[in-house]
Amino acid sequence: MEILLARHGETQWSADGRHTGLTDVPLTDTGRDQARQLGPRFAGREFALVLSSPLSRARDTCELAGLGDRIELRDELVEWDYGDYEGLTTPQIREEVAGWGIWTHPVAGGETVERVGVRIDGVISELAGADGDCIVFAHGHVLRVLAARWLGLPARDGALLALNTATLSVLGYERQRQVVQLWNDGSHLE
Repeated sequence: MEILLARHGETQWSADGRHTGLTDVPLTDTGRDQARQLGPRFAGREFALVLSSPLSRARDTCELAGLGDRIELRDELVEWDYGDYEGLTTPQIREEVAGWGIWTHPVAGGETVERVGVRIDGVISELAGADGDCIVFAHGHVLRVLAARWLGLPARDGALLALNTATLSVLGYERQRQVVQLWNDGSHLE
């Protein structure tokens, strides 16, 4: 069994380095092209579950990649709630909070990394219980937390897993141990 993770395509905010949590920012033209380029990676594969964040950037990536007819939306897959930092870049936040980092500091008015981990744990249980391969379309930080939790690590260790837009990652098993088989693969992108 494999669990494929597909980060949504580019948005204007992701291109600008802005923290994009619950704001429903659409894909750019480039992001839409990236999503279409993901499709051939799934050709001929059957999925027991096709899960997506309900935010349009993830949902549209799933649809443009050719799996929209099987999509099941999960609120637990929305991106981290960045609270007061929504739409800001890390350098802008650091003007107010020296040395601030999403993985190491509180998010004013938003979610803690531990809270993100708790909601992702339920998704992992669903995926692990599926009868076959699964695919998840979601967001950079939440997918990083998902991978860390899959490995049995604290949610905060998602900091160790950089993830670009429209990339594919694969979680699976090696001798019954949960592992990362592929990470941040953009080989399908032009």
